[in-house]
Order: sequence, then structure tokens, then C-alpha cells
Amino acid sequence: MLTPCATAQDVPGIEICTVEKTMERRTSCLQSNVDFLQKTITKLGTDHQQKLDAANRQIEGLKSTIASLQKIVDDLQAAQKKTAEDLTKKADTPPAKDAPAVKEGGK
Repeated sequence: MLTPCATAQDVPGIEICTVEKTMERRTSCLQSNVDFLQKTITKLGTDHQQKLDAANRQIEGLKSTIASLQKIVDDLQAAQKKTAEDLTKKADTPPAKDAPAVKEGGK
């Protein structure tokens, strides 16, 4: 069974530079590694900054939601307190007499 022959490609990545015999080739290899690492660090830094920015936007949105929910809770608590006070006032006051009693017997 024959396997297809693949052509060599220059894939960016870390290379083992100690196999190079001449100083120029080792220097070139090391420079290629440095360039690859710098590009990788820059790309990762950009990716992480974008993720941080997205997370910060989400945090700000959540803060806004929390503030509006807190206002709703405060309003509900104030309404509940007012209702409780109104019920207490009604229980404390004696019942009011209805209309004055009309004498039966005429004038």
C-alpha cells in the first residue's frame, strides 16, 4: 500500500535550533522562534483583553439590573410598610358611628 507523499510546509512554531550546524542558521532559527513567540503573546494578549472588556461590559449591565431591582424592592417594602401602618391605624381607632339615630315616634 502506498501513502501519498506530502510536501514540506513551513509551519510557524518553536523549532529546535541546536540541530543547525552553522551559526547563521542557528541565529535565523532562534530569531524565528522569537518572532513566533512575540506574535503568540500579542495575539493572546489581544484575545484576553477582548474577553476582559466583554466581561466588564457584562458586569456593568448586571450592576444596572441590580440597581433597578433594588429600587423595586425598596418600593415594595415601602408600600408594605405603609399598608401595615394603615391597618394598625384602622385597628386602633374606634368604629365610627353611622348616621345619627332617627327617633321613632314622629315630631
